[in-house]
Amino acid sequence: MTPAVGTAQGLQLGFGQSQQDTGLPVEVTAESLSVNQSDGSAVFEGDVDISQGDMRMTADKVNVHYLPDNSGIDKLVAQGNVLLVQGPDAAEANEAVYTIANGDVVMSGNVTVNQAGTTISADRMVLNLENNTARMTGRVKTVLKTE
Repeated sequence: MTPAVGTAQGLQLGFGQSQQDTGLPVEVTAESLSVNQSDGSAVFEGDVDISQGDMRMTADKVNVHYLPDNSGIDKLVAQGNVLLVQGPDAAEANEAVYTIANGDVVMSGNVTVNQAGTTISADRMVLNLENNTARMTGRVKTVLKTE
């Protein structure tokens, strides 16, 4: 086995088995919900579980930011023990920001991705759920099997 370490150039990879339809409804389950009418946000706390199609995200806390006209969700900001699962792939991080309109999930802080028995770690990962691509940057590290 030969370790592969990338830095500034990052590492390109896919995530999940298929593209995600970001237009699907977002379902959220949590221990508590706080709503702030003045800034159009909501905060879910305690065993937060979010699902959309075959994508699932869990975290300690998730802030939901709505579009300015309140017609839908702009982004979800997950903090603490973030786990993102799509198909057979899983990613963990300290924080994730999911922008619904473009399907981008930016994960940061101790990012670890598990794919088909391979583990890849980095400081940051930008995942696009619509086109099933990911880019990892910042001290990317994995072990590549030679057989």
